[in-house]
Amino acid sequence: MSTGVPNSALPLMTHVYRKIFPEVNRELHYWTKMAEQIPNRELRTQALASINAKRFHCQGGAVYALLAGKRWRDAVRFIVAFQTISDYLDNLCDRSTSLDPSDFRLLHQSMVDALSPENGVGNYYALREDQDDDGYLVELVKTAQHTLRYLHGLSYIQDHIVSLNALYNDLQVHKHVNAAERVPRLRGWFDNHNKKSSKLEWYEFSAASGSTLGIFCLLSYTLGGRMSEELAQQICGCYFPYMQGLHILLDYFIDQQEDIDEGDLNFCSYYTDYNHMEKRLVYFINNANKFVQYLPDQEFHKMVVSGLVGLYLADEKVQNLKGGNKIIRSLLQASGRNGRFFYRNIRVYHKISN
Repeated sequence: MSTGVPNSALPLMTHVYRKIFPEVNRELHYWTKMAEQIPNRELRTQALASINAKRFHCQGGAVYALLAGKRWRDAVRFIVAFQTISDYLDNLCDRSTSLDPSDFRLLHQSMVDALSPENGVGNYYALREDQDDDGYLVELVKTAQHTLRYLHGLSYIQDHIVSLNALYNDLQVHKHVNAAERVPRLRGWFDNHNKKSSKLEWYEFSAASGSTLGIFCLLSYTLGGRMSEELAQQICGCYFPYMQGLHILLDYFIDQQEDIDEGDLNFCSYYTDYNHMEKRLVYFINNANKFVQYLPDQEFHKMVVSGLVGLYLADEKVQNLKGGNKIIRSLLQASGRNGRFFYRNIRVYHKISN
């Protein structure tokens, strides 16, 4: 029986351009208008900057809404709200004068609450000087909670999404403290989890923890009425660490120069050289493709692997990286025909959009 989930590249891109991206743009337009009304200048600046510079995070994440069947709009609404929280808080932590891990932990309590519809909301800015956002962050939290509150099958996924989010939140706390403390904290954190990731280095485990894709996959299947305890476990095993690790390592790969300029931690900088990084990125591509074979709609998930490669390599920032062209060729070869299709398609889309 057909599930309506695209299983080849052209139908996928047709759905994405005609349905998903327009809906993402409508949701982001709403949040942009809210962000423009934030009274506090710093909070307003970071809220708007996170939407403007990281729109493609919501666009990429919302592809998973295709797994939600008739409730794809509900999936898009949740994904955009939750990803916007993530991107906004990342900006607040990256660009903030605060180096207080307690402040970062409290900010990210908003993501815990967003995934826990039984939770109340609070003042997530209580430990920082900038306070008044006119309810912007709370409204994002409540929007995500609303999707989950009446979700049949939430019990199958809630422990999993909370666990994946806990890793994400730990990462955000450890990587934004005083620069001298970041790596020791991240190494110690990795050592506490190394049974889950014996084939990874600490910086690869950290990268895998920094993705929201597993949460979006779990949520979308549940909205589509297809979730079970077994499927929830399969998705977590397939998405962490390889799919999520590939996602964030590619994100760090294209941001290398930007992070050098801003003094931000970049996990790709810990590879011994470009050849080492190239081999490990190919390793993540190969393992992501291997593990998603255990999921329903495996062709869709394989296209996500190829789409991640195409999406990030098509970014103009790659053209300015030393050795960028060599890595582009190698990763596109590893991701196959679909990777090359998405790469060319997305480059054209960027040119038209600009």
